Amino acid sequence: MFDSGSRYANLETTVVDVPGPDGEPRPVRFVKRRFIPPGGDGTTLVEHTVTQGDRLDVITARYLGDPLQFWRVADANNAMRPEELTEEAGTTLRIALPEM
Repeated sequence: MFDSGSRYANLETTVVDVPGPDGEPRPVRFVKRRFIPPGGDGTTLVEHTVTQGDRLDVITARYLGDPLQFWRVADANNAMRPEELTEEAGTTLRIALPEM
């Protein structure tokens, strides 16, 4: 359902019957809710100090080699909104790999 590098790749899926346009039930498949893991989990690779104009995708590409893995940095820093991580220059970001 999701790319193997997605934050949703390993989540459990489920199917629920919902009424279709004709009133007959139709199955709808969805991914169960994802909870942000505790920020202290994982191995810290490096800490990055945010400078003016930094973008999370560029930071992630630099340290993890893939800009689409920005969610790993958000998880490591307990961020619900990834964009908040680069809003203020001087913020220190933890770049980490998850525990396996």
